[in-house]
Amino acid sequence: MSPALAVSAPATAGAALQSRLLLSGDPLAGRRAVKVGPGEYHVSAEEEAVIVTVLGSCISACIRDPVARVGGLNHFMLPTSVDGGWGKAAASLRYGNFAMERLVNDLLARGAHRGRMEVKLFGGARLGASTDSVGSRNIEFIDAYLKAERMQAVARHLGGARARSVVYQPVLGRAFMRLLPEAQEIVCAEEGKLRRHLANRPVGGSIEMFE
Repeated sequence: MSPALAVSAPATAGAALQSRLLLSGDPLAGRRAVKVGPGEYHVSAEEEAVIVTVLGSCISACIRDPVARVGGLNHFMLPTSVDGGWGKAAASLRYGNFAMERLVNDLLARGAHRGRMEVKLFGGARLGASTDSVGSRNIEFIDAYLKAERMQAVARHLGGARARSVVYQPVLGRAFMRLLPEAQEIVCAEEGKLRRHLANRPVGGSIEMFE
């Protein structure tokens, strides 16, 4: 399997099917996993920790410090907040700029150092017959962010036209990815529904849970 990143299936209409697609056949099946959906992130210093997600046009960054033995991942749907600033308190984790700052700052608070951070990236697909460019814009954002922060990705699986399931061990840095051609329509529909939902909601500083 390819290296992968971690966050989980949105808790919407197709969540049960997505969970089966995510966990069936993965090498860590049977372990308790934390699922992270759009607009969420998770950090852990537990060696047995496992984080999972399903990605379409969204992107997840898996970041860990192998010396401090702490790691985590986020899951963002859109590149930047309205004002374009990175890490502004007025943005929420739905946006890549804020999601990256929150994840990196949480890792730093737990003893990680920027110079040791190991980054793995996944997602940014263009699903179905959609002409929506959000996946490519997410990729452009994460590349620009890493360049500005002088960080490099040791593994990346971005773009393409298929959804991905991801399993990540944040302390050990092991990542597993599986393409999900059988879930294209489900993931595409759910991400579209969430983006329409976000377009009608004001940006807040807290994490939003979609149920």
